[in-house]
Amino acid sequence: MPRKSFEALNQAKEERGEEAFANPRNAAAGSLRQLDPKIAASRNLDIFVYGLANADELGISAHSEGLDYLDQLGFKTNKERKKCASIEEVIEYVTDWTEKRPQLSYDIDGIVIKVDGYEQQEQLGTTAKSPRWAIAYKFPAEEVVTILKDIELSIGRTGVLTPTAILEPVRVAGTTVQRASLHNEDLIREKDIKIGDHVVVKKAGDIIPEVVNVLPERRTGDEVDFQMPSVCPECGSELVRLEGEVALRCINPKCPAQIREGLIHFVSRNAMNIDGLGEKVVSQLFSEQLIEDVADLYKLTFEQLIQLERMGEKSVQNLLSAIEASKKNSLEKLLFGLGIRHVGAKAAKTLAMTFHSMEQLSTATREQLIEINEIGDKMADAIVSYFEQEEAAELIQELRDAGLNLEYLGPKRISAEDIDSIFAGKTIVLTGKLELFSRNEAKEKIEALGGNVSGSVSKKTDIVIAGADAGSKLKKAEELGITVWDEERLAEELNK
Repeated sequence: MPRKSFEALNQAKEERGEEAFANPRNAAAGSLRQLDPKIAASRNLDIFVYGLANADELGISAHSEGLDYLDQLGFKTNKERKKCASIEEVIEYVTDWTEKRPQLSYDIDGIVIKVDGYEQQEQLGTTAKSPRWAIAYKFPAEEVVTILKDIELSIGRTGVLTPTAILEPVRVAGTTVQRASLHNEDLIREKDIKIGDHVVVKKAGDIIPEVVNVLPERRTGDEVDFQMPSVCPECGSELVRLEGEVALRCINPKCPAQIREGLIHFVSRNAMNIDGLGEKVVSQLFSEQLIEDVADLYKLTFEQLIQLERMGEKSVQNLLSAIEASKKNSLEKLLFGLGIRHVGAKAAKTLAMTFHSMEQLSTATREQLIEINEIGDKMADAIVSYFEQEEAAELIQELRDAGLNLEYLGPKRISAEDIDSIFAGKTIVLTGKLELFSRNEAKEKIEALGGNVSGSVSKKTDIVIAGADAGSKLKKAEELGITVWDEERLAEELNK
């Protein structure tokens, strides 16, 4: 959202007595989430197109060429980009824009530096969270001084005790900050933080408030050392520090804070995605003792909900409809929502694709889990331990009785032992322009038959599928003596 649009929007909101948006980033995100497209259209958003998904099919070999091509087609790209020949040029560019960024008509918090060649991008690959071929340089954050008034403690859904700094309100990077995470006891000791200290605060990435350091020269002698408790502030159970961890943890499975946070996680967007069940509503339901675990969400009635504050008839009906709709979610959503330790959204999808049902996953052995590429020792142990608990079995049965789907609804991942397919257990690389399939379509079909599609050719590659204008990957495959198919052979095998 350009600054002019942001200022006009906030002025209009203030004239109507509404709360203003904190910054253009939040305003843009909020605008895109509007159900009424007319509201989004009225917000005067703008866009830069920044990537070309099918560049290889168009014979384009570099990111910069892809952006030039988008310009030719009439798309709006960022004209301030630059292709650099050396790291010195990159540093010069970054230094220049660190000074010039206030001149832009929109806010930026840094510059993304990318490897230009698509072939090199594929060779570098990605981690589970980010590409290895790109990195964000963040501009130095604005730093301000305020007073740390208190330290508040909270227990998360995994039992970790997190200290939070309560600050004298201060304006940082366009918003008023009153709280900042202190992460753990070691950080408080390392930075010698005391209650009453003058502290330097910044926003990491211009988003997350963070205490940078204290100003000991401003101490008056009235500051107070902070002591971490030995028992959970919510349930009174003993706090423990597990081997290899810096955080203190409450290990009481019936701790109210953990249950409440677990419920909030269960209904979140990446889990069961129950619209209308935000943090405040879940906390309200929990404090009113209408829910004690996730299965209770599916027992809520109109009569119970209509009694709650700020709950009208339409809101209740919408909420009950959203809860009912969540029963149809694919298995991976439920798996992630259950909050099994170390199992994130990506691992939940992998587990669901592999085992197809909650029943099969719940009886999987440690050995079976470790055989899956993405599942390591810690995650395998956590999954086995979870399903060994009697409480877990009871909860899953309750969810089954409530009518939740416990099956994976997407394309199945089939192992080499389960299917007679030439792709099963093989590593496949796609290169060149495909005519009969899109790249994603071919990838999905191969993976559904037990194959693993990789982005780069190596000694572990079993088959290379070469479309038109295949380049260095085909050459490397020939050098390594790897089997090469054309697209017709791929189609023939997929249709068997």
